Amino acid sequence: MVKSLKKLIEQVAKDKNLPEWVVEKSLKNAIALAIKKDRRVREDLEVHLEDDHIRVCIVRKKNGEIVKLPLDISTEDVNRIAAYAAKEEFLRELEKAEEERGYLEYLEREGEIVFGIVRKITEEGDVIVDLGKVLGILPKREQIRKEEYKQGSRLKALLLSVSRRKGKYEIILSRTHPKFLKKLIEHEVPEVARGDVVIKAIVREPGERAKVLVHSEDSKIDPVGVVVGIRGSRIVPISEELSGERIDVIKWTSDDEELIRRSISPAPVSKIRLDRRNKKAEVAVPKEKLSLAIGRHGVNVKLANRITGWHIDVMSEEDFEALMRL
Repeated sequence: MVKSLKKLIEQVAKDKNLPEWVVEKSLKNAIALAIKKDRRVREDLEVHLEDDHIRVCIVRKKNGEIVKLPLDISTEDVNRIAAYAAKEEFLRELEKAEEERGYLEYLEREGEIVFGIVRKITEEGDVIVDLGKVLGILPKREQIRKEEYKQGSRLKALLLSVSRRKGKYEIILSRTHPKFLKKLIEHEVPEVARGDVVIKAIVREPGERAKVLVHSEDSKIDPVGVVVGIRGSRIVPISEELSGERIDVIKWTSDDEELIRRSISPAPVSKIRLDRRNKKAEVAVPKEKLSLAIGRHGVNVKLANRITGWHIDVMSEEDFEALMRL
């Protein structure tokens, strides 16, 4: 009996391209489950495939220690149940093992971009994505608000996390995380992937606007030009992938005042007053450029605040002069 089971393990491992220990574990679990059902045993069972017989133990906790006791069951019964388990329960256990391996493969890919097919949209608005061997979830909170997802359509997203809940794995995807934009840039711009240009920070209002702070130690490299590309050839495809999200690429500097000027782009800044103690900045722009500096729904200045770490108060040149006179 044991020899035939071991041959079965070898064959299945070969056919399924799984390690033998994974297949053996699945078979032992299947035998344990079948015995529990047949003998109505509630305790945990442990199965050992010895040289010429199958040994089954009841696993109990006693005074904080794990105690293993032989199960009172005949060899004939064990063999009969094991033969049944090898046919029925084993397949289910093996499916679980294959699924687990699939999720573990994705665990190693956390923080990478993955591709999938939209399989279902739940009542809550979450998107179930077929990644091949496993399913991922693009929760509503991780979706770009203006996007609509249709069953059967292809989807690109960041593999945000792989976690285990109640014995089941869960893959969470994101299209709103700053790291998704970072990875898209790395894919599009070889200089970023190589490290010649470094992304210092990214802030986003998903689907609306993003600001990317870039730097290069090589004075011959223009980090902004490299990331944007000739006539926007590199940044435009990324913007299109993000449903038209406007991406401002800003050259990093250690000079706070200059960094604030650059962060308000595309609006020109004429004057700045800094309160270094409270990290507050009052910024003057031409009156006709005020709405551009603030941005739709205040998004431009909000992102400038986040990427610089300063609280920026944008105003017209006239209001700035009046404030200076106070």
